Amino acid sequence: MAKLNSKALGLSLGVIWGAAAFLLGVTAMYGYGVEFVEFVGNLYVGYEATWAGAFIGLVYAFLDGFIGGLLVGWLYNKFNK
Repeated sequence: MAKLNSKALGLSLGVIWGAAAFLLGVTAMYGYGVEFVEFVGNLYVGYEATWAGAFIGLVYAFLDGFIGGLLVGWLYNKFNK
């Protein structure tokens, strides 16, 4: 069976989750998804419905997605032996 590239999976998940968190932070400034941003803001300190908060959320979410993707890829490759 094929092995997963853990770094590529981590980067792709990090980019997708980071972009989603940033876009949700921006849309929350206009009243959409405010509850989600407030909820995730409990985990990502500084993430709120402002431009600065959206960028903070982008960084946290990228790191979160990257580490999660690395772990999933690594575990997949370990269990796939």
